[in-house]
Amino acid sequence: MGELVALYQAGATLVELGKRFSVHRRTVAAHLIRRSVPIRGRGLEESRLAEAVELCAGGLTLMEVGLRFGVSQQAVRQALDAEGVTIRPGGRRAGVSA
Repeated sequence: MGELVALYQAGATLVELGKRFSVHRRTVAAHLIRRSVPIRGRGLEESRLAEAVELCAGGLTLMEVGLRFGVSQQAVRQALDAEGVTIRPGGRRAGVSA
């Protein structure tokens, strides 16, 4: 599992590693914890915040931005809110039909 640790420390996510090694992300986390590797938070990385703001301003939804960065829409909302970014009201975007 040295490769798993090295990949995680290089920036791979728990989900990515789970897929690569055919195990659940919680199993990946357990292996890392046993090796005293600190687990990163699942929020939006600060280095991606400016891009997330641009994507939201360009019309993407919080969910779409979250999918792009591998985090939840709530993680995107919290990161944008912490930066004082105004978030559009929820609901369908203009021009989207059912």
